[in-house]
Amino acid sequence: MKNFKLLTVVLLCMAILLSGCGASNTLKGTGIGVGAGAAVGAGVGAIAGNTALGAVIGAAVGGTAGALIGKKMDKQKKELESAIPDATIESVNNGESLKITFDSGILFATNSSSVSDASKSALRNFSSSLKTNPDTYIKIVGHTDNTGRVDYNQTLSEKRAQSVYDYLQSQGVGNSRISYEGKGIHEPVANNNTAEGRALNRRVEILIMANEKMIQEAQQGTLR
Repeated sequence: MKNFKLLTVVLLCMAILLSGCGASNTLKGTGIGVGAGAAVGAGVGAIAGNTALGAVIGAAVGGTAGALIGKKMDKQKKELESAIPDATIESVNNGESLKITFDSGILFATNSSSVSDASKSALRNFSSSLKTNPDTYIKIVGHTDNTGRVDYNQTLSEKRAQSVYDYLQSQGVGNSRISYEGKGIHEPVANNNTAEGRALNRRVEILIMANEKMIQEAQQGTLR
């Protein structure tokens, strides 16, 4: 039992180190190793900087298959960095998934849940990338700061996530691969006691995750 616990700790440490040292997604995907995905899955939220993400993304595939998925995600990450420069794009889940964060001020006017005309170009570019990389699931999550009523913020976060969902659908991204939800004030990434922190908390996060087809192709060694 002690040896198993020690192995789990070592694997988690390796995952954290790889996630923070600038390693490519290919290297990160390999680093977990076959059979270690479940052990790392419990800690992936912390690695991603948001404990809730672990439950959404699940355990890393790891091993050679994880490396192939990471390589695929590396390629899409570079595409998105050029296509939507105003968004923050991060590798999460040991490099096997992507998290795209839009400041709510980029997408919406104050207290509005309608996607602004200025942001539609970025979302069109984003949808183009999604359509050329069809073997993924997309989860859209809206967040707010803690200013105002809790129930109002919850509804606003849900409406904003749905607006992004609806716009991506209108651009031809299939609804079978997209879901959305609002988290309101409940998952801040910064201190709500400062204006800067509240601005960071007003955001829409979009997670890109490998679907069953991509995982199967990676496990068979045919993913390109």
